[in-house]
Formats: sequence, C-alpha cells, structure tokens
Amino acid sequence: MTTIDLDGSRDAAAPVPDPTRASSTGRRPSGKVPRDPAAPRLHAERPSVVSTVLLLIGAVYCLFPVLWVVMASTKDGGELFSTFTLAPSGHLLDNVVALTQYRDGLFWRWMLNTALYAGIGAIASTFVSALSGYVLAKFEFPGKKVVFNVLLMGVLVPGVILAIPQYFLLANVGLTNTFWGVLLPQIISPYGIYLARIYAAAAVPTDVIEAARTEGAREMGIFGRIAVPMLLPGLVTIFLFQFVAIWNNFMLPYIMLGDDSLFPLTVGLNGLLNQGASAPALYTLVITGALLSVIPLIAIFLVLQRFWKVDLAAGAVK
Repeated sequence: MTTIDLDGSRDAAAPVPDPTRASSTGRRPSGKVPRDPAAPRLHAERPSVVSTVLLLIGAVYCLFPVLWVVMASTKDGGELFSTFTLAPSGHLLDNVVALTQYRDGLFWRWMLNTALYAGIGAIASTFVSALSGYVLAKFEFPGKKVVFNVLLMGVLVPGVILAIPQYFLLANVGLTNTFWGVLLPQIISPYGIYLARIYAAAAVPTDVIEAARTEGAREMGIFGRIAVPMLLPGLVTIFLFQFVAIWNNFMLPYIMLGDDSLFPLTVGLNGLLNQGASAPALYTLVITGALLSVIPLIAIFLVLQRFWKVDLAAGAVK
C-alpha cells in the first residue's frame, strides 16, 4: 500500500497492521476501539433515583392541599369533619349555589374586584416595568448605577412591610377604602423592573436600536415597535408574576379597605372564615370559594404559556 502526499508524491509502501494477528506481547487485540474521553456521549445519563424521589415528594407537597380543597368542596357541612379527608361526596353543585346565594352573590363581586385589581394592576405594572427596564438597559444617564442599586434594595424589601406606610400616604390624599387605594401601590414592582432590565439587556440588540435611530425613528416608536416585540416572552413572565401576586395579596387590601363590596377574594374569604367559628356551615362556602378562586389562575397560565420562548434573542432574529 502506498500513500500520496498533498503535493502528489508517493511514499514507499507501508504495511497495514492486521488486527487479527497477535501483538509482540502474545495477546490478540480485543477488536474494541478505545473511546475518546473528549467525545460527547450518545446517550443522556439516566436521572438518579434520589432526584426522582425528591421531585415526587415536592409534587405531593405542592398538590396535596389542592387535592384536599377539591375533595372538601364536594362535601356538605355535616360531612366535612366526619368523613375521611380525601373521600369525595356529591354536594359540589349545592355548595356553589349556596355560595352564589350568600348575600345576593357577594362572592362574585369579590371575584370581579380581584380580577380588576389583578388585571389592571398587572397590565400597568408590566408596562412600567418594561419601559423602566428598557431605559436602564439601553440608555446612559447620570445616577444610573444609583437608581439600579436602589432598585435592587427594593427587591429585597417584603411588600408586607410597606403596607402600613402606603396606607398612611394614601390616607393623606383620601384614597383609602377606594379602588385606587389597592391598585396604585401595586403598579410599581421592583422585581418586575429588575427582570425587564436583565431581559432587555440580553434580548434587544443595540445595533437594532441604532439602525432604527439612523432611519429617523423616535425613541417611543423604537420602544413600542421594536423593543416590545423582542421583550414579549419576558413581559409575559412579568405579567404572570404580578397578576398572581396581586390576586393573592391579602395584607394591603385588608388594611386599605373597610367596605366589603370592595374586598378581593382573599379578604372576603378570610371574613367568611372568621364567621365560621359561630356558623360552621360557612366553612363549606369558604372551601368552595377557595376552589373557584384557583381556576382563573390555572386558566391564565394555560393561555399565556404559549408566549414563552427559550431563546432570548428570538425576537431580534425575527
């Protein structure tokens, strides 16, 4: 056998080693090709048993309260404390009717109030977060680092701590016990602004912004027509986080509101629960209301999950 170099010259014939012949040590080769340690593995490693068990325990821990609420909402007042916890019954429809008839449908007024607080508040908060995060990511101005550091400190402050100062501030302008008293404090979300800033820095290329400026586009036009479509997956995430946070918020409306016609579900159901000490039949209404209050959250997650994308720069490519 001869070999040919790149310049076309031929070398002397070199013997080709026979894999079936024994080596100088007297052992015949096994025929297996040694595996390159740097080569990628063809098969993914199987998940360990420990991680699977931990995931199952976490799933049971999170889903068991939901399962209990579903089962308990099918029971009447007599069965709630006398039957097995996870044994279903057939009174779900009766409980829904009784909850609807309670004080001429006050529960559905609470549901509407919660939808307004969460929907309007989440939309306004998402817009403010998107605009603020975009400015922090793509503009240079004096005090930018100071603003961002203050924002980070705001992320670390629990909202419960701010409820009482917000109450005193809004009381000075006469907005307590009003719709605006619950809505306005929840429009600004430090975590939403922080998330929008991180996402805008990664998903909106500076070259695209400069090209739009070269074409004569105005800044708000660049933000609305170019940046927002690129930020859409991140904005959906911010909207969902803020929607769930407002939907489940208890302390702020509990402090701000005194009229039960303005209550959200959390405060309204808490009032029913307190009345259950003297009227145990109300416990079934509370549990049924808790079940109905979860359904909109599940629905909005299922509807909006299609807007999530893995690639941060997918909007820029499109």
